[in-house]
Amino acid sequence: MTDALLAVVILAAGEGTRMKSSTAKVLHPIAGVPMIGHVLSTAAALRPSRTVAVVRHQRDAVASAIAELSDEVLIVDQDDVPGTGRAVELALAALNDFEGDIVVISGDVPLLDAETLTDLIDEHRQRERAASVLSALVDDPTGYGRIVRDDQGEFRRIVEHKDAADDELGISEVNSGAYVFRSTALRDSLASVGTANASGEKYLTDVIELIVGNSLAVGANPVYESWVVAGVNDRAQLSDVQARLNAMIVRGHQLNGVSIDDPATTWIDRAVSIEPDAHILPGTFLKGATSIARGAVVGPDTTLRDCEIGEDATVSRTDATLAVIEANAAVGPFSYLRPGTILGAGGKIGAFVETKNAKIGRGSKVPHLSYIGDTTVGEESNIGAGTITANYDGVAKHATVVGSHVRTGSHNVFVAPVTIADGAYTAAGTVVRRNVPAGALGMTVAQQRNVEGWVENNRSGTAAAEAATHATTESE
Repeated sequence: MTDALLAVVILAAGEGTRMKSSTAKVLHPIAGVPMIGHVLSTAAALRPSRTVAVVRHQRDAVASAIAELSDEVLIVDQDDVPGTGRAVELALAALNDFEGDIVVISGDVPLLDAETLTDLIDEHRQRERAASVLSALVDDPTGYGRIVRDDQGEFRRIVEHKDAADDELGISEVNSGAYVFRSTALRDSLASVGTANASGEKYLTDVIELIVGNSLAVGANPVYESWVVAGVNDRAQLSDVQARLNAMIVRGHQLNGVSIDDPATTWIDRAVSIEPDAHILPGTFLKGATSIARGAVVGPDTTLRDCEIGEDATVSRTDATLAVIEANAAVGPFSYLRPGTILGAGGKIGAFVETKNAKIGRGSKVPHLSYIGDTTVGEESNIGAGTITANYDGVAKHATVVGSHVRTGSHNVFVAPVTIADGAYTAAGTVVRRNVPAGALGMTVAQQRNVEGWVENNRSGTAAAEAATHATTESE
């Protein structure tokens, strides 16, 4: 049920210069989702009546990503006045006459969960506060705003690192950048906030001090673990957050009955689904919307992107994208499955095989050393080693059709468009340029000719010539 008295403001206007990236900071992916996507999910889980995202740097890219992830978020542009206080002031204007509690969170804090924020909101309301701050106890507070308390431990203010006195720099409780404000107190205080500070910015933290000065209730609640509010400002912090979230995702699958041999080398995106009794071997990367059914074995050293793996299938040392592997089928090792590959139940794609837009029927096999593209294969057929579908004529792609119960020889080339009908065979070394009828043997075999004495006459003095001469002498 929507909380009519709750709104969320997401701050996503920052440039993120320490990322040293052409990509906006909040668009860097974590577990297959842009960083801002995790924050949007948390906001949605609070069920607010309205959500606002404030953007500026790479405005169009960030706004487009937000719109793709959620159609319920109002985009607000930050103007030339810098600072989080100004960003929230503009968001408040967009919320018009909203009355209630406003949660403010940052777009670069992807691990902050809805449960933590719900606890903060609940205490904020129970204690009838005008403002509540989510804080954290950290070993190294450098760069963070410090939470200043009085001798009785009551909250007094937040001081930014640049503006902190020497004794304040030693405080280990820091501001996470997440808040809950009563809308009236926030609106009244923001109008009085200026930019007289070391950075020349309109700080949201100054609102807290003004609210305290007006004798309204303010409190700070530390999170249970500081990593929950870990921000991402550079690539090292991005890696730390990625590793933390991946460990949580992997553990969740393990607790749901999935065997994962080596969590440290297994990476699983947030949208991946894995059924109980699946088995994930080391060095496996499961990306996008990949789904793995019960009893399947995936890995080692395998990357799957948006793939569907059926029950009891095995996929070993394989790179696959947008592929479907049905029940009891086997893929690998060293297979490369490009988009559009469908392997039927009980089928096989073997070692050093590349497929693309290939539909391989139930029980059919492409065992090794082949390229099968723009091809349909029926049921219970076998494609010989070293087979190539020549599907491109330099202008357009063409299709190859292989029927059911077909047996093709090694080192074949199928020059598309071509059909090899049900029950047909092709001989080794055949270049198939014309359709092969059902039950026929297709072959392009020229008569073999042996030129006697060629080595002795053309490679005189070599080991091969000596061996040939010796063999000829012995046979006479």
